[in-house]
Amino acid sequence: MPIFKSGRLYIIGAGFAGLTLANEIKSKGIFGEVVAFLDDDPDKIGRRMDNIPVLGPIRDVARLLRLHTGDEAIIAIPSAGREYLEGLYKILKTAGFERIRILPGISQIIDGEAHLIQTRSIDPQDLLGRTPVAVNLRQSLNYLRGKRVIVTGAGGSIGSEISRQLLSAGVSRLYLFGHGENSIYQIDKELKILQEEGVGEKTVLVPIIGDLKDRDYMDWILAHINADVIFHTAAYKHVPMMEENPVAAIENNLFGTGNLIATAKAHRIKRFVHITTDKAVEPVSVYGVSKFLCEGLVLEAAKDTDASSFMVVRFGNVLGSRGSIMPLLQKQIEKGGPVTLTHPEMRRWFMTIPEACSLVLKAGGVGENGNLYLLDMGEPVKIRDLAEQMIRFYGLEPEEDIKIEYIGLRPGERLHEKLVWDSEVPSTTDFDRILKVDRNEPSRINIKAIMEKLRPICRYDPLHSEKYRDGDLLKSILREHIQSYATTAPDQTTTLGRIGR
Repeated sequence: MPIFKSGRLYIIGAGFAGLTLANEIKSKGIFGEVVAFLDDDPDKIGRRMDNIPVLGPIRDVARLLRLHTGDEAIIAIPSAGREYLEGLYKILKTAGFERIRILPGISQIIDGEAHLIQTRSIDPQDLLGRTPVAVNLRQSLNYLRGKRVIVTGAGGSIGSEISRQLLSAGVSRLYLFGHGENSIYQIDKELKILQEEGVGEKTVLVPIIGDLKDRDYMDWILAHINADVIFHTAAYKHVPMMEENPVAAIENNLFGTGNLIATAKAHRIKRFVHITTDKAVEPVSVYGVSKFLCEGLVLEAAKDTDASSFMVVRFGNVLGSRGSIMPLLQKQIEKGGPVTLTHPEMRRWFMTIPEACSLVLKAGGVGENGNLYLLDMGEPVKIRDLAEQMIRFYGLEPEEDIKIEYIGLRPGERLHEKLVWDSEVPSTTDFDRILKVDRNEPSRINIKAIMEKLRPICRYDPLHSEKYRDGDLLKSILREHIQSYATTAPDQTTTLGRIGR
């Protein structure tokens, strides 16, 4: 985030992270002066650390501060839980701090290291959901040291956070792959700035613009970069949008993943970690079906390889991802409402992006070939409760200040998601919040046969030109083979007809 010049800074937390920030601010000399630490530790209160007074307890002393215009608070307690942060935020806002920054959570801090460049404005997602599990990144990423790693979809919410955390893995080269020029440019520049400011270890960053759908190009790329590990996060993910563009969803997600798997096997990639979603469980949307079929492709690939480890990591929603409900709610609240929700009883599992990515990276190291892993998502959250919490984050009251309106389920949506099929059995592993999923019965879905039926719809074949881009035909094929999708009502309206869908 941008670092603002400020007259006076209060660092909340006089631990190692807070002291590191204070030293960096002092050494740079352009971001203001740290006038005090605020802390609740009685052993620190009343002392001076690096000649800066430590005041506390925070709740008592914050209301006695005589703040000046532009005074800023920086929360430097990476291990703080959600409930503590929520209370702390209210205390600081009541004290009059207009600008409050926060260090990333403990899952993003390596051995207590903290840097000013990592701070950002506190956000509703910092106060929502459960307290993330603390993952020792340096230890869990050790399997990647010296390796060449490619992240597909590196400009997306999950891919970009995996890339940030990989800065601390000691990889020799980090390939940032995506077809969005702007998003890859942004994450490449961000990572280079983080490196310049001392975050992580030296890693050669290589941005690559490309398209998974181009089989020849993917083969050429993997032949030339000599990658060891692939984290496959790339996918079209917006459920209602993919209902309107079903051919694009299947072409990109399913056939793109098929290309990546085939070329990864051909070039003997050592480890392939595929990211999937709870919407792949008993799917009722084209997006969900595409990810369900991708799971099957990866697990099938694991059966006929002796040189690679192919695995799947499944989890639910993440807080604050692009295209998710949180950014939409923020914009609606900031314009004065109304907040639009689909249904008062809709529930979803939520996890922060950093926690999900830390666990994905951990699972990638401890996971075994042919296994499907599930991240422990805790308890599902009502979307209405989430919206009300966000409204209160802005100092407003639901219904009184910001109205909540219900617009009904959109195409491809359902009230409740499932994390496992009825035929799947999750079991604990030796690693916190990582579950292994076993199946009681083998899948009877012939994915390759389905793909052959879908191929002339996604790729032009002059012998079957009438099938090209026929979204209605594509959906009928999916309903023929996927029972959960077959039970959903066919679309009543379409916007593009059979062209470009």
